Amino acid sequence: MAVEAQNVDLGQIKARQQQTWASGNYAAVGARIQPMAELLVDAADVPAGSRVLDVATGSGNAAIAAARSDCVATGLDYTPGLLEHARARAVAEGFEIDFLEGDAENLPFADASFDAVTSVVGVMFATDQAAAASEMLRVCRPGGTVALANWTPDGFVGQMLKTIGRHVPPPPVPSPLLWGTQQRLGELLGDGVSDLLVRPRSFVFRFRSADEFAGFFRTNYGPVHMAFARLDEAGQAALEADLVDLAASHNRATGSSPSVAIPGEYLEVIATRR
Repeated sequence: MAVEAQNVDLGQIKARQQQTWASGNYAAVGARIQPMAELLVDAADVPAGSRVLDVATGSGNAAIAAARSDCVATGLDYTPGLLEHARARAVAEGFEIDFLEGDAENLPFADASFDAVTSVVGVMFATDQAAAASEMLRVCRPGGTVALANWTPDGFVGQMLKTIGRHVPPPPVPSPLLWGTQQRLGELLGDGVSDLLVRPRSFVFRFRSADEFAGFFRTNYGPVHMAFARLDEAGQAALEADLVDLAASHNRATGSSPSVAIPGEYLEVIATRR
């Protein structure tokens, strides 16, 4: 079964997605998951001095992690507000990083411009998955590294996105969660890589309560924020209840405290460009 979108206006869908990621405050979410970027860059084992591009950089997590490893880092995203936040973070930490506005499906770089290309739960949301994968491979030099962190369909964030989809229908394009499956990664990267290492990892979200989790994501995470905006009062109440239940069902914490510790599974992907 083909997974590419057909007979849909990808440009219109992409414009709506840009609005989604510009809503809320994704930088607050990015700050929580910064350890994922540090782990990915370390796993990629890119030598100091390497040229690294972080695609769909958001507020700059992986670009900053690469700069911390003394790489020459560039971050690209199509959300101007997040890029401004990324630039401020880089200045605050004393790093010189180029943050550019651009489209993951049409990267403004020459072939083989980078030694490594990264993306932390970013490129997986591209409207045209095949185009985004092809572009990452194109700008990575032969023998270079493509390193990704992608939420899995069965993990906590995957289940959260599916929960949202039951209340507000997702756009008619292939699910971003396909990037969290080895089969789809093989299809997307295919003959462009000579080696593909995929392993599951987990990031633990911690909140003082399941209600606090729901409120945090409602306020800050674009897909959740926009879902609430599209629902009436009754629909909002139902979605919030489902999110609280989801957090409680995935909570691994024990004891009498209302605090939650929620493992969020993702795939760590390290590929060698052919």
